[in-house]
Amino acid sequence: MKKQQDKSVKIELKQQFPLTIKKIGINGEGIGFFKRKIVFVPGALTGEEVVVEVTKVHPKFTEARVKKIRKKSPQRTKAPCPVYEQCGGCQLQHLSYDGQLEAKRDIVLQSMERHTKLNLDELDIRPTIGMENPWHYRNKSQFQMGTDKGKAIAGLYSMNSNKLIDIDECIVQHPLTNKITTEIKRIINDFKIPVFDVKTKKQFIKTIVTRVGFETGQVQVVLVTTVKNIPRKELLLTEIQKRLPEVVSIAQNINPQKTSLVFGDETIHLAGKESIEERLEEFTYELSARAFFQLNPIQTSKLYNEAKKAAGLTGEEKIVDAYCGVGTIGLWLADGAKEIRGMDVIKEGIEDAKKNAEKFGVDHAEYFVGSAETLMPKWKKEGWRPDVVVVDPPRTGCDNKFLDTIKEVKPKKLVYVSCNPSTLAKDIDYLKKHYRVEYLQPVDMFPQTAHVECVAQLTLK
Repeated sequence: MKKQQDKSVKIELKQQFPLTIKKIGINGEGIGFFKRKIVFVPGALTGEEVVVEVTKVHPKFTEARVKKIRKKSPQRTKAPCPVYEQCGGCQLQHLSYDGQLEAKRDIVLQSMERHTKLNLDELDIRPTIGMENPWHYRNKSQFQMGTDKGKAIAGLYSMNSNKLIDIDECIVQHPLTNKITTEIKRIINDFKIPVFDVKTKKQFIKTIVTRVGFETGQVQVVLVTTVKNIPRKELLLTEIQKRLPEVVSIAQNINPQKTSLVFGDETIHLAGKESIEERLEEFTYELSARAFFQLNPIQTSKLYNEAKKAAGLTGEEKIVDAYCGVGTIGLWLADGAKEIRGMDVIKEGIEDAKKNAEKFGVDHAEYFVGSAETLMPKWKKEGWRPDVVVVDPPRTGCDNKFLDTIKEVKPKKLVYVSCNPSTLAKDIDYLKKHYRVEYLQPVDMFPQTAHVECVAQLTLK
């Protein structure tokens, strides 16, 4: 009997069937259930009734594409980007912006449901904080280089493929990053400077990284190359400076590895200043080529103000700013804190953090190269313990050693700024015996995509 039941739910490649979409998944795809099997459908929206065709069958789930929409969501809209369906950089341009904000709150809720044993009815997940204008918000582009019919192109790889989509204007990028990248591509073609080619394995310029200061208008360009010597380098630099006066900083980064990581270990300053400046409210930040900085400056102020609110400072607290980068969050909280200690494993970031603290006149902040899991237990032995720990980890979340350090040091409050609800939920679950979740505040840092940032306030039980 059991064998027969298994046979009845077997799904075949290219099979077509009707499906009702129940929710939006963490990658922006529609999720439905067919014969109790989960089906992921890119481009389908919550509440839609669609006919789908199976594109891949996996042991635990199925992927499918929309063949026909029988009942359309009232929140479906036409994506304004001409390469939206090819590019894969955005996942939600076909959903109204109000719909995106609702979906992102739901993605946080789904993550908590899937990865924690918390009572969801008691969980305070607040409405997502959005943008007035959810376009042209990204201050940095990382466009891969390749060739097409003998010409250099720059853009993003199509979803799940090696096809590079040439992009002249990306409508979520700041207009200056588009202008600079397109002009550098033109210079490379004008002077026949070789670029990285997947097919011929030619090794030269691999990625153009462009970062703009929204408030200052300063632009930084990093040319990521596979080898140190760039043919006709002086000519390339002269032309960039002549044609693009906005570019005040040019660097080269060498990354010979075949990896998804954009940057390699070695960075060489080529021309102009070593860093650019960006202003957020009353703060001005120095950004060197590899320094981490949030990609959406407009929402960053909102995100950091939420972190400050969650910290609930009175002027008496000692704060640890873990994974501190250039010191942005800690310095944002400085006027309400008694003392700040920040740390990061990237030395250049710590140098920038020290400069930023000095520039803002914050003399009660110290910065250290190293990991929180090494430094915090050492400080505890020396008798120094933080009241509040602020953490803004990478997408992989916090290392368990760091979370064990939190359990050991026992700060009264943990303010967790997350860019990945799944790893946030796993980390919350790991801490649940020691910390209570007071609330979760989603913030939309990346409109038109499925990404959602979240500020979680955790207090010691």
